[in-house]
Amino acid sequence: MTGLFFPEGGSVAEFFELVAKIAVLVFVVTCMVAAGLGLSVRAVAAPLRRARLVTFALVANFAIAPAVAWALTSIFTLDQPYATGLLLLAAAAGAPFLPKLAEFARGDIAFSVALMLLLTVGTVVLLPIIVPLLIPGQSVDTWPTLRSLLLTMLLPLGVGMAVRARAGQWAAQVRPVFAIASNVSMVLAVVLLIGLNFRAVLGTFGSGAVVVALLYVLVLVAIGYVAGGPQTTTRSVLALGTGQRNVAAALIVATQNAADAATVVMLLVATLAGLIVLIPAARWFAKRARVPEVKRTEVAREPRHEEVAR
Repeated sequence: MTGLFFPEGGSVAEFFELVAKIAVLVFVVTCMVAAGLGLSVRAVAAPLRRARLVTFALVANFAIAPAVAWALTSIFTLDQPYATGLLLLAAAAGAPFLPKLAEFARGDIAFSVALMLLLTVGTVVLLPIIVPLLIPGQSVDTWPTLRSLLLTMLLPLGVGMAVRARAGQWAAQVRPVFAIASNVSMVLAVVLLIGLNFRAVLGTFGSGAVVVALLYVLVLVAIGYVAGGPQTTTRSVLALGTGQRNVAAALIVATQNAADAATVVMLLVATLAGLIVLIPAARWFAKRARVPEVKRTEVAREPRHEEVAR
């Protein structure tokens, strides 16, 4: 699927499509490794013991988020492929970009990783149940989704945490390298995805797809913020984590069901709309953060976890 900057069907476009796929993979893996190098198992597990916050996170992402998408596709007369794309995205949570957004927002990094893991596992378990309810005729093969998430997200995170546990000083030294790699690959992936799909994205203007996607993300951010508890650092993380959907899992389902090309375009449009909303929202949350930067996580009070907060 190519766009304005790369001629359709050309070898140059195919090359940049390959580079975009590699950039996305590198971003996800390096982001997870960097997060793991900065956190212990104890730090990640601690937020999951907050039953009320965990419950709100699950309800917001796997009950309210699909319900909002269904309501929007019912109110606005979207073409069916676009509606299908939004509904698929609504059923998938736990995107790997969350720790990076939490860092931008000066939020609780440990909670962002814990929330990402919780939502990823929830997506694997609940996606096969939610998708057929939202989209009759659609089905989900659990293993491809699980395999992709395990290899690109959970395994790199686990490796990073294991290295930190065995060699904390070395982990602190190499973590900035992975952080830089994740930042560079993220920018490259976004630029290439926009360029490669520019015409397809422009084609959605006038259909209502862009407006609905933006409205959807805004509503979810507001819901997550309200459900995030009294602490600013957790409210911002849950807001961002609810607003950002797991496009990788949604794409796997779309591929399994040989979805219309317009459905894939809607997934991309909604993802770009998410970035348009979530990155400024993260910066706004950062300005509202009331705690000093060194106290952004509960574990930051302990000297051995200080690098998490930086």
